[in-house]
Amino acid sequence: MGLKGQGVNQFKLDGAKQQLVIYCHRDRRRNAIDPVTGQKGTVNRYVRRQVRDVPLFGYPCMIEMELAQVFISKNERRMERCEFVDKGWRFTRRFCRMISGLCRHMSIQAVSRHLGVRWETVKNIDKAYLEETLPALDPTQLTGLKYLGVDEVARAKGHDYMTVIYDMVEGHLIGVETGRTADVFSGFLKQLPLETAAKIEAVAMDMGPSYQKSVRDCLPNADIVFGRFHIMQNYSKALGNQRRIEFRKANLNTLYILKEQLQALWDSETVELMQERLEGWCRIADQSTMLYLKKFAKSLRNHCVGICNYAKHKLTSARIEAGNISIGMIRKRARGIRDTEYFKLKIRQSSLPDKDSMFYVAA
Repeated sequence: MGLKGQGVNQFKLDGAKQQLVIYCHRDRRRNAIDPVTGQKGTVNRYVRRQVRDVPLFGYPCMIEMELAQVFISKNERRMERCEFVDKGWRFTRRFCRMISGLCRHMSIQAVSRHLGVRWETVKNIDKAYLEETLPALDPTQLTGLKYLGVDEVARAKGHDYMTVIYDMVEGHLIGVETGRTADVFSGFLKQLPLETAAKIEAVAMDMGPSYQKSVRDCLPNADIVFGRFHIMQNYSKALGNQRRIEFRKANLNTLYILKEQLQALWDSETVELMQERLEGWCRIADQSTMLYLKKFAKSLRNHCVGICNYAKHKLTSARIEAGNISIGMIRKRARGIRDTEYFKLKIRQSSLPDKDSMFYVAA
Protein backbone atom coordinates (compact mmCIF):
# COMPACT_ATOMS: atom_id res chain seq x y z
CA MET A 1 0.00 0.00 0.00
CA GLY A 2 3.01 2.29 0.30
CA LEU A 3 1.97 3.38 3.80
CA LYS A 4 5.37 3.23 5.43
CA GLY A 5 5.20 2.93 9.21
CA GLN A 6 1.54 1.89 9.16
CA GLY A 7 -0.10 -1.53 9.34
CA VAL A 8 -3.41 -2.03 7.54
CA ASN A 9 -6.18 -3.36 9.77
CA GLN A 10 -9.33 -3.08 7.74
CA PHE A 11 -10.92 -1.88 4.48
CA LYS A 12 -14.43 -0.55 4.89
CA LEU A 13 -16.87 0.96 2.40
CA ASP A 14 -18.78 3.88 3.87
CA GLY A 15 -22.06 3.62 2.01
CA ALA A 16 -23.39 6.96 3.25
CA LYS A 17 -20.39 8.93 1.95
CA GLN A 18 -19.66 6.54 -0.92
CA GLN A 19 -15.98 6.33 -0.03
CA LEU A 20 -13.52 3.62 0.92
CA VAL A 21 -11.79 3.93 4.30
CA ILE A 22 -8.53 2.16 5.12
CA TYR A 23 -8.00 1.78 8.86
CA CYS A 24 -4.38 1.55 9.97
CA HIS A 25 -2.35 1.27 13.16
CA ARG A 26 1.17 2.51 13.79
CA ASP A 27 3.94 -0.06 13.61
CA ARG A 28 4.99 -0.26 17.24
CA ARG A 29 8.41 -1.60 16.28
CA ARG A 30 9.41 1.78 14.87
CA ASN A 31 11.15 4.28 17.11
CA ALA A 32 9.50 7.63 17.86
CA ILE A 33 11.67 10.27 16.17
CA ASP A 34 11.61 13.98 16.98
CA PRO A 35 10.98 15.67 13.56
CA VAL A 36 13.08 18.71 14.52
CA THR A 37 16.24 17.16 15.97
CA GLY A 38 16.02 13.71 14.39
CA GLN A 39 16.69 12.15 17.79
CA LYS A 40 14.87 9.17 19.28
CA GLY A 41 12.23 10.02 21.85
CA THR A 42 9.49 8.39 23.83
CA VAL A 43 5.84 8.14 22.85
CA ASN A 44 3.61 10.48 24.81
CA ARG A 45 0.41 9.23 23.16
CA TYR A 46 -0.99 8.01 19.85
CA VAL A 47 -3.12 10.31 17.71
CA ARG A 48 -5.44 9.21 14.91
CA ARG A 49 -5.98 11.33 11.83
CA GLN A 50 -7.61 10.91 8.44
CA VAL A 51 -6.11 11.88 5.09
CA ARG A 52 -7.34 11.67 1.48
CA ASP A 53 -5.58 9.22 -0.84
CA VAL A 54 -5.80 8.37 -4.55
CA PRO A 55 -9.04 6.62 -5.63
CA LEU A 56 -9.18 2.87 -5.06
CA PHE A 57 -11.55 0.34 -6.69
CA GLY A 58 -13.51 3.21 -8.22
CA TYR A 59 -14.18 4.97 -4.90
CA PRO A 60 -12.68 8.04 -3.22
CA CYS A 61 -10.26 6.70 -0.62
CA MET A 62 -9.55 7.89 2.93
CA ILE A 63 -6.76 6.59 5.16
CA GLU A 64 -7.28 6.66 8.90
CA MET A 65 -3.80 6.33 10.36
CA GLU A 66 -2.10 6.49 13.73
CA LEU A 67 0.86 8.74 14.57
CA ALA A 68 2.97 9.03 17.69
CA GLN A 69 3.24 12.25 19.67
CA VAL A 70 6.87 12.41 20.77
CA PHE A 71 7.70 13.51 24.31
CA ILE A 72 10.43 16.19 24.16
CA SER A 73 10.31 17.78 27.60
CA LYS A 74 7.80 18.52 30.32
CA ASN A 75 6.12 21.29 28.32
CA GLU A 76 7.05 20.26 24.79
CA ARG A 77 5.67 17.53 22.55
CA ARG A 78 5.75 17.15 18.78
CA MET A 79 4.03 14.90 16.25
CA GLU A 80 6.35 12.54 14.41
CA ARG A 81 6.84 13.00 10.67
CA CYS A 82 4.82 10.88 8.25
CA GLU A 83 6.70 9.92 5.10
CA PHE A 84 3.70 9.81 2.79
CA VAL A 85 1.91 12.96 4.06
CA ASP A 86 3.52 16.40 4.28
CA LYS A 87 3.15 18.39 7.48
CA GLY A 88 -0.11 20.34 7.64
CA TRP A 89 -1.72 18.58 4.66
CA ARG A 90 -4.82 16.39 4.73
CA PHE A 91 -3.79 14.62 1.51
CA THR A 92 -1.15 12.00 0.74
CA ARG A 93 1.83 12.96 -1.38
CA ARG A 94 0.68 10.68 -4.19
CA PHE A 95 -2.77 12.32 -4.18
CA CYS A 96 -1.08 15.73 -4.51
CA ARG A 97 1.05 14.35 -7.33
CA MET A 98 -2.07 13.13 -9.11
CA ILE A 99 -3.79 16.52 -8.72
CA SER A 100 -0.78 18.36 -10.13
CA GLY A 101 -0.64 15.95 -13.07
CA LEU A 102 -4.32 16.48 -13.81
CA CYS A 103 -3.92 20.27 -13.53
CA ARG A 104 -1.36 20.16 -16.32
CA HIS A 105 -4.04 19.04 -18.78
CA MET A 106 -7.32 20.13 -17.15
CA SER A 107 -8.67 23.32 -15.63
CA ILE A 108 -8.61 23.68 -11.86
CA GLN A 109 -12.41 23.84 -11.93
CA ALA A 110 -12.65 20.48 -13.74
CA VAL A 111 -10.23 18.78 -11.33
CA SER A 112 -12.11 20.27 -8.38
CA ARG A 113 -15.46 19.01 -9.67
CA HIS A 114 -14.32 15.47 -10.48
CA LEU A 115 -12.40 14.90 -7.24
CA GLY A 116 -14.74 16.78 -4.93
CA VAL A 117 -11.97 19.06 -3.64
CA ARG A 118 -12.36 22.84 -3.25
CA TRP A 119 -11.04 25.02 -6.11
CA GLU A 120 -8.63 26.88 -3.83
CA THR A 121 -7.32 23.60 -2.40
CA VAL A 122 -6.63 22.16 -5.85
CA LYS A 123 -4.77 25.31 -6.87
CA ASN A 124 -2.73 25.41 -3.64
CA ILE A 125 -1.81 21.72 -3.97
CA ASP A 126 -0.67 22.18 -7.57
CA LYS A 127 1.31 25.31 -6.70
CA ALA A 128 3.04 23.68 -3.73
CA TYR A 129 3.88 20.55 -5.73
CA LEU A 130 5.34 22.57 -8.60
CA GLU A 131 7.43 24.69 -6.22
CA GLU A 132 8.88 21.51 -4.76
CA THR A 133 9.48 19.51 -7.92
CA LEU A 134 10.31 21.93 -10.76
CA PRO A 135 14.02 22.42 -11.44
CA ALA A 136 15.30 25.81 -10.35
CA LEU A 137 15.84 28.50 -12.99
CA ASP A 138 19.22 29.83 -11.88
CA PRO A 139 20.92 32.08 -14.46
CA THR A 140 24.19 31.95 -12.49
CA GLN A 141 24.48 28.24 -13.36
CA LEU A 142 23.80 28.51 -17.10
CA THR A 143 26.58 27.50 -19.50
CA GLY A 144 27.01 26.85 -23.21
CA LEU A 145 24.50 29.43 -24.46
CA LYS A 146 24.82 30.51 -28.09
CA TYR A 147 21.43 31.92 -29.07
CA LEU A 148 18.75 33.39 -26.79
CA GLY A 149 15.14 34.25 -27.47
CA VAL A 150 13.11 36.72 -25.40
CA ASP A 151 9.47 37.77 -25.44
CA GLU A 152 6.76 39.17 -23.19
CA VAL A 153 3.63 37.37 -22.01
CA ALA A 154 0.70 38.50 -19.86
CA ARG A 155 -1.19 36.69 -17.11
CA ALA A 156 -4.33 38.22 -18.62
CA LYS A 157 -4.74 40.70 -21.45
CA GLY A 158 -3.14 43.94 -20.31
CA HIS A 159 -2.27 42.62 -16.83
CA ASP A 160 0.92 41.47 -15.09
CA TYR A 161 3.40 41.16 -17.92
CA MET A 162 6.34 38.79 -17.66
CA THR A 163 9.55 38.26 -19.61
CA VAL A 164 10.26 34.73 -20.85
CA ILE A 165 13.76 33.73 -22.00
CA TYR A 166 14.64 30.65 -24.07
CA ASP A 167 17.80 28.80 -25.06
CA MET A 168 17.10 28.77 -28.79
CA VAL A 169 19.51 25.90 -29.51
CA GLU A 170 18.17 23.39 -26.98
CA GLY A 171 14.66 24.86 -26.93
CA HIS A 172 14.59 25.10 -23.13
CA LEU A 173 12.92 27.81 -21.07
CA ILE A 174 15.72 29.30 -18.96
CA GLY A 175 14.05 32.33 -17.37
CA VAL A 176 10.67 33.72 -16.30
CA GLU A 177 10.91 37.21 -14.83
CA THR A 178 8.16 39.53 -13.58
CA GLY A 179 7.86 42.67 -15.73
CA ARG A 180 8.77 43.51 -19.33
CA THR A 181 11.14 46.47 -19.02
CA ALA A 182 14.76 46.73 -20.07
CA ASP A 183 15.80 46.52 -16.42
CA VAL A 184 14.06 43.15 -16.02
CA PHE A 185 15.89 41.53 -18.96
CA SER A 186 19.14 43.28 -18.04
CA GLY A 187 18.84 41.89 -14.51
CA PHE A 188 18.71 38.37 -15.94
CA LEU A 189 21.62 38.92 -18.33
CA LYS A 190 23.82 40.40 -15.59
CA GLN A 191 23.43 37.23 -13.54
CA LEU A 192 24.90 35.07 -16.30
CA PRO A 193 28.51 33.97 -15.78
CA LEU A 194 30.88 36.24 -17.72
CA GLU A 195 32.16 33.35 -19.83
CA THR A 196 28.61 32.32 -20.75
CA ALA A 197 27.53 35.87 -21.64
CA ALA A 198 30.63 36.40 -23.80
CA LYS A 199 29.77 33.40 -25.99
CA ILE A 200 26.19 34.47 -26.80
CA GLU A 201 26.17 35.33 -30.50
CA ALA A 202 22.61 36.57 -31.06
CA VAL A 203 19.27 37.24 -29.37
CA ALA A 204 15.94 36.80 -31.17
CA MET A 205 13.10 39.19 -30.25
CA ASP A 206 10.30 41.33 -31.60
CA MET A 207 10.93 44.94 -32.61
CA GLY A 208 10.12 46.51 -29.24
CA PRO A 209 12.87 48.84 -27.95
CA SER A 210 13.17 47.60 -24.32
CA TYR A 211 14.89 44.28 -24.93
CA GLN A 212 17.11 45.81 -27.61
CA LYS A 213 18.54 48.19 -25.02
CA SER A 214 19.25 45.31 -22.64
CA VAL A 215 21.20 43.41 -25.29
CA ARG A 216 23.23 46.47 -26.29
CA ASP A 217 24.08 47.22 -22.65
CA CYS A 218 24.80 43.70 -21.39
CA LEU A 219 25.77 41.73 -24.52
CA PRO A 220 27.62 44.26 -26.71
CA ASN A 221 29.09 41.53 -28.94
CA ALA A 222 25.75 39.81 -29.63
CA ASP A 223 23.61 40.51 -32.69
CA ILE A 224 19.91 41.33 -32.46
CA VAL A 225 17.68 39.28 -34.77
CA PHE A 226 14.07 40.27 -35.48
CA GLY A 227 11.96 37.21 -36.27
CA ARG A 228 10.12 36.87 -39.56
CA PHE A 229 6.93 36.01 -37.67
CA HIS A 230 6.75 39.45 -36.03
CA ILE A 231 7.62 41.27 -39.23
CA MET A 232 4.98 39.44 -41.25
CA GLN A 233 2.52 39.98 -38.41
CA ASN A 234 3.15 43.73 -38.59
CA TYR A 235 2.77 43.62 -42.37
CA SER A 236 -0.57 41.85 -41.98
CA LYS A 237 -1.73 44.68 -39.73
CA ALA A 238 -0.60 47.26 -42.27
CA LEU A 239 -2.23 45.23 -45.03
CA GLY A 240 -5.50 45.11 -43.10
CA ASN A 241 -5.51 48.86 -42.55
CA GLN A 242 -4.69 49.58 -46.18
CA ARG A 243 -7.13 46.96 -47.47
CA ARG A 244 -10.05 48.82 -45.94
CA ILE A 245 -9.00 51.88 -47.92
CA GLU A 246 -8.23 50.06 -51.15
CA PHE A 247 -11.25 47.76 -51.12
CA ARG A 248 -13.48 50.17 -52.99
CA LYS A 249 -10.75 50.72 -55.55
CA ALA A 250 -10.36 46.95 -56.17
CA ASN A 251 -6.57 47.59 -56.10
CA LEU A 252 -5.41 44.85 -53.67
CA ASN A 253 -3.17 42.96 -56.09
CA THR A 254 -0.10 45.08 -55.31
CA LEU A 255 -0.39 44.46 -51.59
CA TYR A 256 -0.45 40.67 -51.98
CA ILE A 257 2.40 40.64 -54.49
CA LEU A 258 4.50 42.72 -52.09
CA LYS A 259 3.65 40.27 -49.29
CA GLU A 260 5.07 37.38 -51.32
CA GLN A 261 8.19 39.40 -52.15
CA LEU A 262 8.63 40.32 -48.49
CA GLN A 263 8.50 36.67 -47.42
CA ALA A 264 11.12 35.84 -50.05
CA LEU A 265 13.65 38.09 -48.25
CA TRP A 266 14.39 35.26 -45.81
CA ASP A 267 15.71 33.09 -48.66
CA SER A 268 18.75 35.38 -48.98
CA GLU A 269 22.10 33.66 -48.41
CA THR A 270 24.06 36.67 -47.10
CA VAL A 271 23.39 39.73 -44.99
CA GLU A 272 24.41 42.02 -47.85
CA LEU A 273 22.01 40.38 -50.31
CA MET A 274 19.17 40.53 -47.79
CA GLN A 275 19.86 44.23 -47.15
CA GLU A 276 19.86 44.91 -50.90
CA ARG A 277 16.55 43.09 -51.39
CA LEU A 278 15.03 44.80 -48.37
CA GLU A 279 15.96 48.23 -49.67
CA GLY A 280 14.55 47.35 -53.08
CA TRP A 281 11.28 46.30 -51.47
CA CYS A 282 11.11 49.56 -49.49
CA ARG A 283 11.67 51.63 -52.64
CA ILE A 284 8.71 49.92 -54.32
CA ALA A 285 6.59 50.66 -51.26
CA ASP A 286 7.72 54.30 -51.27
CA GLN A 287 6.64 54.71 -54.89
CA SER A 288 3.12 53.58 -54.10
CA THR A 289 0.38 55.92 -52.93
CA MET A 290 -0.52 53.75 -49.95
CA LEU A 291 0.08 55.46 -46.59
CA TYR A 292 0.22 52.35 -44.39
CA LEU A 293 2.61 50.63 -46.78
CA LYS A 294 4.98 53.60 -46.65
CA LYS A 295 4.86 53.64 -42.84
CA PHE A 296 5.67 49.94 -42.76
CA ALA A 297 8.61 50.43 -45.15
CA LYS A 298 9.96 53.15 -42.86
CA SER A 299 9.80 50.74 -39.92
CA LEU A 300 11.69 48.10 -41.93
CA ARG A 301 14.48 50.55 -42.71
CA ASN A 302 14.76 51.51 -39.03
CA HIS A 303 15.19 47.84 -38.09
CA CYS A 304 17.18 46.78 -41.15
CA VAL A 305 20.24 45.46 -39.26
CA GLY A 306 18.25 43.25 -36.91
CA ILE A 307 16.12 41.89 -39.74
CA CYS A 308 19.05 41.07 -42.00
CA ASN A 309 21.06 39.44 -39.21
CA TYR A 310 18.84 36.44 -39.92
CA ALA A 311 20.98 35.65 -42.95
CA LYS A 312 24.03 35.46 -40.66
CA HIS A 313 22.56 33.27 -37.89
CA LYS A 314 19.45 31.65 -39.47
CA LEU A 315 17.77 32.30 -36.11
CA THR A 316 13.97 32.28 -36.02
CA SER A 317 11.45 32.91 -33.27
CA ALA A 318 9.74 29.54 -33.78
CA ARG A 319 10.60 28.31 -30.27
CA ILE A 320 9.27 31.53 -28.74
CA GLU A 321 6.01 31.27 -30.66
CA ALA A 322 5.61 27.62 -29.67
CA GLY A 323 6.08 28.66 -26.05
CA ASN A 324 3.53 31.44 -26.47
CA ILE A 325 0.98 28.94 -27.78
CA SER A 326 1.50 26.77 -24.69
CA ILE A 327 1.15 29.81 -22.44
CA GLY A 328 -1.99 30.84 -24.29
CA MET A 329 -3.45 27.38 -23.68
CA ILE A 330 -2.74 27.75 -19.95
CA ARG A 331 -4.61 31.07 -19.89
CA LYS A 332 -7.50 29.70 -21.95
CA ARG A 333 -7.85 26.56 -19.85
CA ALA A 334 -7.84 28.56 -16.61
CA ARG A 335 -9.88 31.46 -18.06
CA GLY A 336 -7.29 33.74 -16.49
CA ILE A 337 -4.93 33.14 -13.57
CA ARG A 338 -5.03 35.61 -10.69
CA ASP A 339 -1.85 34.39 -8.96
CA THR A 340 1.19 35.66 -10.90
CA GLU A 341 3.66 33.37 -9.11
CA TYR A 342 1.46 30.37 -9.88
CA PHE A 343 1.29 31.46 -13.52
CA LYS A 344 5.09 31.55 -13.65
CA LEU A 345 5.22 28.00 -12.28
CA LYS A 346 2.72 26.81 -14.91
CA ILE A 347 4.85 28.40 -17.65
CA ARG A 348 7.92 26.58 -16.35
CA GLN A 349 5.96 23.32 -16.21
CA SER A 350 4.75 23.71 -19.80
CA SER A 351 8.36 23.90 -21.03
CA LEU A 352 9.20 20.44 -19.64
CA PRO A 353 8.23 17.14 -21.31
CA ASP A 354 5.37 15.30 -19.65
CA LYS A 355 7.12 11.94 -19.27
CA ASP A 356 6.23 10.67 -15.80
CA SER A 357 2.88 9.11 -14.99
CA MET A 358 0.70 11.16 -12.66
CA PHE A 359 -0.58 7.92 -11.11
CA TYR A 360 2.38 5.55 -10.90
CA VAL A 361 5.64 6.59 -9.26
CA ALA A 362 7.70 3.92 -11.03
CA ALA A 363 6.23 4.56 -14.50
